[in-house]
Amino acid sequence: MKKQKPAASKGFSPFKESKGSSFKLNDNADRKRETGDKPARPARGNQQAGGNKRAAKRDEDNSSFHGNFSDRKDKRPARETPSGFNRQKFFDRANERFADKQARKTERKQFKQEQESLGGKPERKAKHNAPPAESEGMPLNKYIAHCGLCSRRKAVDLIKEGKVTVNGKPVLEPAFKVTGKDAVKVANKAVSLQKNLVYILLNKPKGYITTTDDPEGRQTVMELIADATNERVFPVGRLDRNTSGLLLLTNDGELAQKLAHPRHNIKKIYHVGLDKALTKADFEQILSGVTLEDGVALVDALGYVDSKDRTQIGIEIHSGKNRIVRRIFEHLGYNVEKLDRVMYAGLTKKNVNRGKWRLLSEKEVIILKHFK
Repeated sequence: MKKQKPAASKGFSPFKESKGSSFKLNDNADRKRETGDKPARPARGNQQAGGNKRAAKRDEDNSSFHGNFSDRKDKRPARETPSGFNRQKFFDRANERFADKQARKTERKQFKQEQESLGGKPERKAKHNAPPAESEGMPLNKYIAHCGLCSRRKAVDLIKEGKVTVNGKPVLEPAFKVTGKDAVKVANKAVSLQKNLVYILLNKPKGYITTTDDPEGRQTVMELIADATNERVFPVGRLDRNTSGLLLLTNDGELAQKLAHPRHNIKKIYHVGLDKALTKADFEQILSGVTLEDGVALVDALGYVDSKDRTQIGIEIHSGKNRIVRRIFEHLGYNVEKLDRVMYAGLTKKNVNRGKWRLLSEKEVIILKHFK
């Protein structure tokens, strides 16, 4: 009776035995069901090695698994999906098609509005859900916003303060209907529907006031964009004098209304520099909500910009309350030494240096108007 060698001397491994590999058994069973052939007896020596190569090739051609399996004998490289599908390229093309579709839709709508404002008839018949005809007009506050003077909310305040006249008569009702034929004046200045819409993205430096005019004679953001356009534009929202970062200026009152209204929850990201490291307890308290004098301040995200320097904080928030970021940290005993808005409604500071500006592209404007 021959003495059997121990399993270790044979180089035993359960992953190398055909009976221990369920992956191979499943492949063989699938091939038997597809072809109806009886399983062939395993070959020996060189024939077995050749058979393994052919089986590996069939596996490579037929298998739907394209990863790098470490327990396989053949170390074939990882494969991409068989169809060559590029996920990023697909979504980029889908976004471009959506932007082009929205651009065509916007152009048709603007053309129709221009035809109506000139008293002519649009080329296509109005649908049942079309905007009001020229004879019906539009609300006075919306008309003023479309003139590029201010947002609709601000226009309501101007109307109620008695600063708006229509055809020489004061109007105190924001819903009063006007048309392009009416003579509308705001603070004794005639206004008309704005057709050349401008969108300016400014990287505001510290020391400038976010307003169109300052009675104290301080520097305003309008000085930084003096050569950007001849149109009358106004800032959307505001940044404190000592706060830097992104600021949008436009004469599109409807867009300004959307971005400024709390209902739309426009996201903003700030880079905050504190006078001391933010503790873990305060970090957790900010995430759970800080109770201020005007209610609970909630943030969407919070994190350390540099893990080695815990005075540098990144905070994402959608609240539009005045000085909300500064008040959150000051409430917990921190002094904000630096506050910079690095993202606003999906727009970033890329290619816009401090104190400089650029015009938004057509695609950016479309995305901004449909931003959610």
